[in-house]
Amino acid sequence: MISLIGFEVPEIFNQVEVLLERHIKEKRGKNQAIVYGNDIITYENLHMMANKLGNALKNIGIEPENRVLIVLNDSPEFVATYLGTMKIGAIPIPVNTLASPKDYLFFLKDSRAKVLFIESELYEKLKDLRNEVPFLKHVVVVGEPKKETLSYSELLHASSSILETEPTSKDDMAFWMYTSGTTGLPKAVVHLHHDIIYYIPPFSEYILGIREKDLIFATSKMFFSYGRNASLEIPLLYGASVILWPKWPKPQEIIEIIETKKPTVLFSVPTFYISLLKEIEKREKCDFSSLRTCISAGEPLPKEVFERWEKIFGIEIIDGVGSTDVGGIYMANVEGRKKPGASGKIIPGFEAELRDENFKPVPKGSVGTLWIKNDGVTPGYWRRHDKNKEVIKGEWFNTGDLFLMDEDGYFYYQGRADDMLKVSGQWVSPIEIENIIMGHPAVRECGVVGVPSEEGLLRIKAFVVLNEGYTPDEKLEKEIIEHVKNRTAHFKTPKWVSFVSDLPRTTTGKLIRYRLRN
Repeated sequence: MISLIGFEVPEIFNQVEVLLERHIKEKRGKNQAIVYGNDIITYENLHMMANKLGNALKNIGIEPENRVLIVLNDSPEFVATYLGTMKIGAIPIPVNTLASPKDYLFFLKDSRAKVLFIESELYEKLKDLRNEVPFLKHVVVVGEPKKETLSYSELLHASSSILETEPTSKDDMAFWMYTSGTTGLPKAVVHLHHDIIYYIPPFSEYILGIREKDLIFATSKMFFSYGRNASLEIPLLYGASVILWPKWPKPQEIIEIIETKKPTVLFSVPTFYISLLKEIEKREKCDFSSLRTCISAGEPLPKEVFERWEKIFGIEIIDGVGSTDVGGIYMANVEGRKKPGASGKIIPGFEAELRDENFKPVPKGSVGTLWIKNDGVTPGYWRRHDKNKEVIKGEWFNTGDLFLMDEDGYFYYQGRADDMLKVSGQWVSPIEIENIIMGHPAVRECGVVGVPSEEGLLRIKAFVVLNEGYTPDEKLEKEIIEHVKNRTAHFKTPKWVSFVSDLPRTTTGKLIRYRLRN
């Protein structure tokens, strides 16, 4: 098995050397790197595509440190664009393919990207914005050609497949990722070339044991940090292969991919595991026998989902916690050693402290904000000076997540620092109440927020999505309220329950609480 734990990063270092160049030098060029529909792209093929892309960028005047915005579906073109951009020392910035024109205008202005790569069918969203972004010099379209743009296929066809790697510093910027965020403008999280060596290997090796023969499949897209980890960084770092699916995931299609392509590792999020289970339980049988491990991240994995999945497939879902800012997953429940309700333990290679509002460590069993230390953590956000001072203290990074830690070193998620509710003068975690409500047989999903009462006092309101076969009425509302009242302190009991058809979520699956509050 390839190991990168303890890898000494040289001063002159470009992360494409470990993601791609190394496999060519170590005779893995003929191995499959990407499975895309009926096509197999080997490491050799990918190396040639990335080289051509890098040369194409140079040919249109792109230099080291220039930014390149990527609005592409998960595809070989996405991977080649990402790697080819980094290989010449420029900075790839993947962004959401479902974003609005207003979002794209912000990304282009904030990043000052000189080149935009975009799917042909998405170009209509952006064509009218070009006059508003003077820094943007070129638009490269993948697919059907468009007026006043460059063709991806023609650019590559005209470019050489021989390209020297730019001798970047290990501390040069490698890529940016804009955080989805639930409020305010997105922030560009900056990552450096050396970061990947510190944030990927701990989870990949200590928890997953990734090996060359693994075939990885993720339902999260590569413009998300979690999807980039799963579909690009982990497989390419370890000489494994990945299944790429260009469309937005639907349970029926994902089941077919798993049954026919037979991945060994599945990455998904709790919301999609719920959708998969719903579809699976309609069928007599699903063949997921190829899977050796499943991973969940993005939000806490409900105990019920974990148990249903294990009962059907005999596989424990590894519940991980990570972030765009930290780079990858830094906390996980290891198979066979999961504690009910716990998010897991800190993975070796990361250090963690729970601190109070004065940055002082809190005692075990007390709630504190989680601070993380690892050489792969972001050095900061682009053009967010005040925010950087707030979240970075020396080698430590403030995740903004609230946890408590027990005597065995297991962490229990208590919500975001700004999600906590003060009810009757006492702090309440909405996550705690949501977990209790999820234990009611009628409930499929729920979200809890604080809402002012008639007297102007903050009280708890629960928004509930019901399982099939249950009727939303006053009787069920009272039953759910009693269910909570019998299981926790009286001040944590919801005053109201509202039945809804779905909950507002970001494209990463995270609950958008402010929309519920509104």
